[in-house]
Amino acid sequence: MAAAERLDPSEPPHIPVLLRPLLEAVSPVGGVWLDGTFGAGGYARGLLEAGADRVIGVDRDPSVFAMAQGWAAEFGDRLRLVQGTFSQLDDHSEGPLDGVVLDLGVSSMQIDQAERGFSFQKDGPLDMRMGDTGPSAADLVNTAPEAALADILFHYGEERAARRIARAIVAARAIAPIVTTRQLAEVIARCLPRPHPGQIHPATRSFQAIRIAVNDELGELVAGLQAAERALKPGGRLAVVTFHSLEDRIVKRFLQLRAGQSGGGSRHAPEAPSEAPRFRILTRKAVGPDEAELAANPRARSAKLRVAERTDAPAGPVDRSQLGLPAIMEGG
Repeated sequence: MAAAERLDPSEPPHIPVLLRPLLEAVSPVGGVWLDGTFGAGGYARGLLEAGADRVIGVDRDPSVFAMAQGWAAEFGDRLRLVQGTFSQLDDHSEGPLDGVVLDLGVSSMQIDQAERGFSFQKDGPLDMRMGDTGPSAADLVNTAPEAALADILFHYGEERAARRIARAIVAARAIAPIVTTRQLAEVIARCLPRPHPGQIHPATRSFQAIRIAVNDELGELVAGLQAAERALKPGGRLAVVTFHSLEDRIVKRFLQLRAGQSGGGSRHAPEAPSEAPRFRILTRKAVGPDEAELAANPRARSAKLRVAERTDAPAGPVDRSQLGLPAIMEGG
């Protein structure tokens, strides 16, 4: 969730990115919804206030549920909170769903907490885990082979200087382990020209890439889209908010493929036989923030919303080669 959320659990969250156009696209809101990226609860709260009978809030970060205690009680049993990943959302649904909302990427709460290690703007331990288990960014940065690091930076961060940065990371960790966000940012910055005013920090793409790898974000996304297809009832709505081109490309191609708009086979595979569409796309183009939202929340500038409606065709396997996945993931 990319809105600037309050950390005081007694206060309700700020309005999350693209909430108004999302609610308009899925209106009327009713039945049981699953918010697969609960975060500060802005989407779950918005859905409940718009008329959802019940919302299941799922998040891999257990700390978000403690922060929701101050306002969640007002909804009683209309809101159920579950620690887990949205890649398994059909296991958390307790039956067919009327809607699924996914807000991808790192939340502003996590960015603003230096101890989570997501941002180079605040020095902290090099962690970047959205949950509380598994290898951290420090584990990856200090143990991955140079070639693997270069692949991660290039494919997940679209960083042209990936090899140079990977070589510098390996050289730096040979002297001393890289354990803080500032250490890593300084190593990366020394590899690239000083940015001009208005340009992004030199470490931006690399930090994005490492975070995606640590949390398997794109693998989670593909699995989550498939889980939503399995969990949604006919007429159910899927709404996905993305924040960078890799995510949006996967969501766009998944929905096109499942709506029968894939345009045939890829260069490497024969044209797939025609199948009944599993979704009907409701947003012809991705919806972005308007000027008022950008003024209130600059972090929304790269957000894109796509919405689709489930048909009555049975769920089925997905050809991952047609989803626009980075080459590092193909065949995985």
